[in-house]
Amino acid sequence: MRDPVRDGSEVVRIWLLGGFQISVGARRTIGENDWRLKKAGSLVKLLALEPRHRMHQEQILDRLWPELGLGAATNNLRQVLHVARRALDPDSKVSSGYLRRRGELLELCSETLLWVDTQAFEEAAAAARKAGDPAAYRAAIELYAGDLLPEDLYEEWTEDRRETLNRTYLSLLVELAAIYEEREEHGSAIGALQQALLKEPSHEGAHIGLMRVYALSGKRGEALGQYEQLRKALSRELGVEPSADSQRLYEDILEGRFPPVRFGEERLRQVPEGPPRHNTPVVLTSSVGSERELGEVKRLLATTRLLTLTKSA
Repeated sequence: MRDPVRDGSEVVRIWLLGGFQISVGARRTIGENDWRLKKAGSLVKLLALEPRHRMHQEQILDRLWPELGLGAATNNLRQVLHVARRALDPDSKVSSGYLRRRGELLELCSETLLWVDTQAFEEAAAAARKAGDPAAYRAAIELYAGDLLPEDLYEEWTEDRRETLNRTYLSLLVELAAIYEEREEHGSAIGALQQALLKEPSHEGAHIGLMRVYALSGKRGEALGQYEQLRKALSRELGVEPSADSQRLYEDILEGRFPPVRFGEERLRQVPEGPPRHNTPVVLTSSVGSERELGEVKRLLATTRLLTLTKSA
């Protein structure tokens, strides 16, 4: 969904992440406390969260008044719809164009430009993953201003969507860090992963990422310390131990198996420190691709006490 611009009609913008707010063009802003009835704001929130911003009346009744019978709930909806229309368009003398009823369907801004931050965030996240570009990831991440509708924390109809959006946000940060790690931009990777842990201290994927990046950048102590932070966070918040993958990475870092030693570095490590213990010159050569010759040497050594090797031109 594009970010709309004024093109002759009013643009309605709805923010749901970090708190509920609506702006109608450049004239008016409606905040959480500006609704005469709380359910009137809830009606608009419900419709804003729907992909096509429309819902059947029965769905609305079930979510806003699940404890009431059909007649009482329908009367409540009629009153709430009137209040919501007046809040969105107080100067209108007729039915507001911002909230329309079409049979059993209620529609939000069906004839008006509408921008909703949750929809913009999810579309930006999909675009970032398709592009694989850090700038696109950062643009999507910046749209996440906070958890969905924190003022409605205990409303059942917000729970699943809140969790989904939160997971998307954290996944974007971990994916962005992986891109930075691949580019060897370790500082940027660390920043993205730390941002994820500020949001969710027990996020194991972010802890694993930090362990990797710290180790790759030569900060072995920080990498091992990050594992201890993970262990404490999981124990405190979830009552579990780190996964087998986390434990394996910790052991690899502890034993020096991660980061893996490059071929040239391995050969340098094999050079004896100080003078050799014999008079034969130390020559660093590679035996890569000589498996057959090495096998023949081993076979001959098993049948003779003295073997002379020569290098062919």
